[in-house]
Amino acid sequence: MYPPSRKDFISLTLSDPHSHSYNNGKHRRQSCWRKWKQLSRLQRSLILFLLALLLIFGLLSYPSLSEQWRGLSDRDEWLELNDRELDAVLPAVRPVLGQHVGKAPVPVVGPHVGPAVGPDAGPVIRLDAGPVIRPDGGPVIRPDAGPVIHPDAGPVFRPDAGPVIHPDAGPVFRPDAGPVFRPDAGPVIRPDAVVEPRGPIVPILPKPPIKKYLFSNKRGPPSLQKEGNMSDTVGGEKKEQEVVQDEGEEEEEDKDKKIVSWRGAMIEADQATEPPPSANDKGAAAPPAPVNPADSVPLEVSPGPVDRLETVRDAFRHAWKGYKSYAWGHDELRPISKSFSEWFGLGLTLIDSLDTMWILGLKEEFAEAKNWVDNELNFNKNVDVNLFETTIRVLGGLLSAYHLSGDQLFFEKAKDLGSRLMPAFKTPSKIPFSDVNIGKGTAHPPRWTTDSTLAEVTSIQLEFRELSRLTQDPQYQDVANEVMRLVHKLPGKHDGLVPMFINTNSGQFSHKGVLTLGARADSYYEYLLKQWIQGGKTEEDLLEDYLQAIEGVKKHLVRHTGPNGLTFVGELNHNRFNPKMDHLVCFLPGTLALGVHNGLPEDHMDLAVQLMETCHQMYTQMETGLSPEIVHFSLQASDSRDIIVKPADRHNLLRPETVESLFYMYRFTKDTKYRDWGWDILQSFNNYTKVLDGGYTSINNVRDPTNPGPRDKMESFFLVTSTQTVRQRAIY
Repeated sequence: MYPPSRKDFISLTLSDPHSHSYNNGKHRRQSCWRKWKQLSRLQRSLILFLLALLLIFGLLSYPSLSEQWRGLSDRDEWLELNDRELDAVLPAVRPVLGQHVGKAPVPVVGPHVGPAVGPDAGPVIRLDAGPVIRPDGGPVIRPDAGPVIHPDAGPVFRPDAGPVIHPDAGPVFRPDAGPVFRPDAGPVIRPDAVVEPRGPIVPILPKPPIKKYLFSNKRGPPSLQKEGNMSDTVGGEKKEQEVVQDEGEEEEEDKDKKIVSWRGAMIEADQATEPPPSANDKGAAAPPAPVNPADSVPLEVSPGPVDRLETVRDAFRHAWKGYKSYAWGHDELRPISKSFSEWFGLGLTLIDSLDTMWILGLKEEFAEAKNWVDNELNFNKNVDVNLFETTIRVLGGLLSAYHLSGDQLFFEKAKDLGSRLMPAFKTPSKIPFSDVNIGKGTAHPPRWTTDSTLAEVTSIQLEFRELSRLTQDPQYQDVANEVMRLVHKLPGKHDGLVPMFINTNSGQFSHKGVLTLGARADSYYEYLLKQWIQGGKTEEDLLEDYLQAIEGVKKHLVRHTGPNGLTFVGELNHNRFNPKMDHLVCFLPGTLALGVHNGLPEDHMDLAVQLMETCHQMYTQMETGLSPEIVHFSLQASDSRDIIVKPADRHNLLRPETVESLFYMYRFTKDTKYRDWGWDILQSFNNYTKVLDGGYTSINNVRDPTNPGPRDKMESFFLVTSTQTVRQRAIY
């Protein structure tokens, strides 16, 4: 049993006859002090530290709280002033959209992005972003300020609304184009869009009051809190208030305003995200039409004509802008991280794009690239390069630039590179090694095998043969033709179909079990025909191999899907059919059409038309409108879909094969549907692979339009996608 607690004092109260009282509270206060003294030094120090911390926090937060209280007071005063001077409230003003609004917007894709409205449906409002400042000094748009346009909602627009394209630059948002990527995942902003709140608003006074009240919004970094064109939002359904300014001042200030993203991006309001066009390509676009506030019902926009050629130029300029800004002189652009990657250190993207710039009439960009080739491109370096990739991208790029421009610089560079690639052919079998050191003059196979890929060693002939024709030196053509003669005589073909590998020591086919028109074999079949045409249709061995191969394809690899009868080209794996087709196989429709155009059997065109439809379906049946790298086809009529895409095959690398075939098919048939299909593909690239700050990126998942997963790489061949055929025609 515990003893009774000890009392340190007795509380006593006394009173006298005059009602004066006395108590011994002083002793109790002394007792509290005694208990404080009983605490350890550490305990007392901790309590004092916490009290000091609270005091400092209170002092720091006082200015912010007082400013907010003043802002609320000013806001109430301003609202009261408006209520006294106005008798009516204007109805809400709806957004003005661009003239080319044809479908429901799609969400912005990129890291840390919330739902958004596509750029063809007015400004994009990020639900998780801070306020977006309007360049015209209008209200701050905040996702929680009144109704937000939902990504699935139909657009509201006016038929008299003109295009929202800046007159001094290529359009940022093309017709029907969806959202673009931002590497920093900031909100996407249209500098020329006119947006007003959709709910009840406080009207703008005809003449501003004498005193101007600015409501400071404290969201976002202090460095981005601009003075003079911001408004505050208050409450659950916070209403937006406009900053009242003199009309003359407003016009002057608009010239210097910037659009500010709370994520840190800053875009000049008078600039598009594209680089300035060439001097001959600049053109003014119509400004947005004025808004009638009395309109309250959505009307239809009547779409105007679209300059597709200019849109292609704009796409190239945008890709070139990213390369020039972040990867100049390097092999490939990484547009998301705003950096570059090196493969051979030869400026692959720049050289691969020379002919494209010339064909598109981008003379300023061409001159910049030519200056780099003249002053910076140097092949005397200790670096291993892939024979095939260097030939088709660098040697081919230089030769085509020479043919188009006639500039001797490109011819001299091509001759220098061609001579440095020759050591690759010094093998026991005359089948070239895959890798060559252009500085040391040595060559070797890959470290893991002595084999070379058949497609690689049989797809360098166009450039080497042309180099001999230009230099009048037969050595380049001789080594290239020798490879084709060896392959022509080799045993192991299956009705003209060839294996994927060939040994550089023995000169014989290896790994004979797989027969495909996809990776590692595709361009062998393509270059058989093109070499035959380049040589004046006189080399019968090439024609024989090509015709025999097409018959083998029709006999062994062509099948039809069960659900809708799509024609496709599969693979043979140890005599077992596999309904698998690479996107690379989509070179075949164009090649077949090219053969028919040059006098080969007409039934090849029938197969070309069927395969072109299948390649088109590989795009249209995907949610993003972009084809995956590999597809499988269903042979069962009971299945609901023709095309099956496995998770590991859903990526898109910005490949050109389908677009090239569409080019051939349109040129030879004059059927405009092929041109329209190519246009649709360009729009899908703009919707899901375009990076706001420049460039395009390959993506990981063509089945997920909300998160396609950018891979942060723009292949060099993307910039020649629309002109690949023109380059080959220039060579042969």
